[in-house]
Formats: sequence, structure tokens, C-alpha cells
Amino acid sequence: MTAAHMIDRTDAVLVLIDMQESLVAAMERRDGVVGTAALLARVAGVLDVPVIVTRQYPEGLGDTVPLLREATAGAIPIDKLTFSCLAEPAFAERLGALGRRQVVLAGMETHICVAQTALALLAEGYDVHVVADAACSRRTTDHEIALLRLRAAGAEVTVTESVIYEALGRAGTPAFREVLAHVKSHPLGG
Repeated sequence: MTAAHMIDRTDAVLVLIDMQESLVAAMERRDGVVGTAALLARVAGVLDVPVIVTRQYPEGLGDTVPLLREATAGAIPIDKLTFSCLAEPAFAERLGALGRRQVVLAGMETHICVAQTALALLAEGYDVHVVADAACSRRTTDHEIALLRLRAAGAEVTVTESVIYEALGRAGTPAFREVLAHVKSHPLGG
């Protein structure tokens, strides 16, 4: 288990887990979670942070929701049947090829695929950050317990704006101005 650190955009990867049509429809906090995940994806694009998108059994759960497909334009999703993303060889290969050791996780469901992915990454020595307001479960208790469990296991539990401003590091830059425009136009933030 590694000690958690602040987000380093030169070492970070954003992973958006299973934010698919059928799963999203079952979530109480869907609009907020999808919106903040899309904001993270747009900021990742500005800051040159790679984004990996996964889909759990898309034949049954559908495609990634349109807002996230738009925010991650060009990202080819990795389809999986495993709950842990790291157990899917295509995911492990893509992550490994990036050579980055900090993984920022968002997605569905916190207590299943997000948790199993985080725990597997921690076991492999990755610095794992779980974005609490960009992840959810159908039941609030499942989400909250998963976050407590992941924090105890060594993951950093954080929120979207913390991730964004840690990745930026400073104000007054062209990247800051572009990111600030995204934050201010975000329907739930700014």
C-alpha cells in the first residue's frame, strides 16, 4: 500500500468505470455523478491526463452515457466482465502502457467495480484516488461504506474540485483559465 499524494497531472490517469445507460438510470445521484465525471474528463483533456473508460457487459448494461461519450471523445472504451478493471487484461495492458502510477477513479458502483478496482490497484502499489462525488451506488449506505473501506485500505478519498485544483497546482496560467471556464460552466459547480 502506498501513501496517498496530491494529484500530479504528469503521473495521473483518470478511470471512468461503467457509467452506462442502464446503471446510470438506477442511480439516485445520477445527474450529479455523471456531471462531475464529465467535468473531470474535460479537465483531464485540458491538462493532458489520459482517460480510460470501461463498460461492464455493454450488451446488457448499454453504452457509456452520451454526456461522458462527448466529454471523452476519442477514448475507446474497454469492455469487461470482471468487476475489478485490473482483472481485465485489456485494461491492465492499457494502464501499464501509460507508465503512470497515480489512478483517479470515478464511476459505478462504488461498492463493487470501483472498490474492487481500487483494492487491486492498491495491491499493485498504485497511488489511488477515489472521487467521492463522481462515484455512486444504488444505495447511499453502500457508497458510504465503500468509501470508508477504501480509505482504510489506503486510497485517498477526495472530491472533484480537489482533484482539479491539485492537478492545476497554480492560478494565472492559460491552463488555469481554460479549466476555470469548465468549472464555472459546470451545472453543479462554480
